[in-house]
Amino acid sequence: MNRNPARLATSGSDRQGGARSLLMTMLGEFVLPTGGSVWTTTMVEGLIALGVSERNARQAIARSGDQGIICVERHGRLARWHLTEQGTELLTVGAERIYGLGASADSWDHRWLVVICSVPESQRSKRHQFRTRMTFEGFGFIAPGIAVSPHVDRENACSRILQSLDLDDAITFTATKGSLTLDADVLAKAWELDTLADRYQEFIDEFDPEDPQTDLAALTTTVRMVDAWRMFPFLDPELPAQLMPADWVGKLAQDTFDQRRGEWKKAALAWFTSSESAVEPTVT
Repeated sequence: MNRNPARLATSGSDRQGGARSLLMTMLGEFVLPTGGSVWTTTMVEGLIALGVSERNARQAIARSGDQGIICVERHGRLARWHLTEQGTELLTVGAERIYGLGASADSWDHRWLVVICSVPESQRSKRHQFRTRMTFEGFGFIAPGIAVSPHVDRENACSRILQSLDLDDAITFTATKGSLTLDADVLAKAWELDTLADRYQEFIDEFDPEDPQTDLAALTTTVRMVDAWRMFPFLDPELPAQLMPADWVGKLAQDTFDQRRGEWKKAALAWFTSSESAVEPTVT
């Protein structure tokens, strides 16, 4: 999958739980699959139910329009928003990443992709970009300038990063661990899995007990859950099952996400459809 953190990563103002982040989640979860159009009223009422003020909700919508994610069509005093080509692509790629998390973690041939790239201190910004973008692609660092991944098919993604940053002196190769090293040792050096496990457990603790009783509650709970889940493709390197403990909490979190989303989907969509149908545009 072609991941582009410059387009998909959330900025500080798009932080999880913020108006902009919640709006993007609503667009991806309900607008994208239902034709790509939505009334202002539906978005605003949904965001208000999520605890966003009306002013901030309208600002988030306007900002998304300014950024080319959605475009407006006027119906008298009413406004209907349509996903642009850019917005559709952005949300489609995002959906693939969100709902495809874990799909590539089943098999492994025990080979590691190794990338050696030393970026001088004088280019600290470029070094930060390299590390951030490689981490986004699921690489871990066993030492400064040495990144590894059990997914050897991500060499193309690595090459795109190196080329875009003009890092021409990098070396890439595949290897297996030596007799003095365990794969678990590589794992421990490259990734902070305890921290990731804590985040997954927090997700389970928050959303597994949820039991929304109304259609609107189903929608808001779904949006909150999907919005929280959106961070995991940025954090989880999707390591092969052979490298992970049998009781890896990430698998339980994935099951919780899939089950709860399935349970709430019908009611959440019912509210969205009802809100859309309630708007009566002026016929000219």
